Amino acid sequence: MAEKVNIIVFSGDLDKVLAAFNLALGAAAMEMKVTLFFTFWGLNVIRKDKKVSRTRGIMRKILSLVNRGGVRRLPLSRLNMGGLGRSMMKKLMEDSKIPSLEETIKMAQQMGVEFVACTTTMGMMGISREDLIPEVGRLAGVATYLGEATEGKINLFI
Repeated sequence: MAEKVNIIVFSGDLDKVLAAFNLALGAAAMEMKVTLFFTFWGLNVIRKDKKVSRTRGIMRKILSLVNRGGVRRLPLSRLNMGGLGRSMMKKLMEDSKIPSLEETIKMAQQMGVEFVACTTTMGMMGISREDLIPEVGRLAGVATYLGEATEGKINLFI
């Protein structure tokens, strides 16, 4: 049986998300079973790049308006400089022949990395299944993650 790696993607910061995917791709290349569990701001990584979600309640509508999601909107954790840092990082990645986050997501899916979205956070933030990219294989809560974490040889929180 393949060793299992579980990575909680809590952050929505581009640099941290790139690190999570780098670890996931490395583990998948080593023929480990990899699950990325997206929660809180990490859900922005797997949200479609589209207009504001149709959601109920004024607080969810405001949150959805200011937190639109999509990989093209992820800020850097440091030195974001109003988006300039993100643009610089993407240019440096391109110059260094490092795949973009969009390409990395596709590579991860092709390598069998499983994408799981946290249902609790989705409900709280007013995010529906239709708001997510097609690579998301399943929706699950904390009990599911904890069950899988007990089977994991490596469990990371990013």
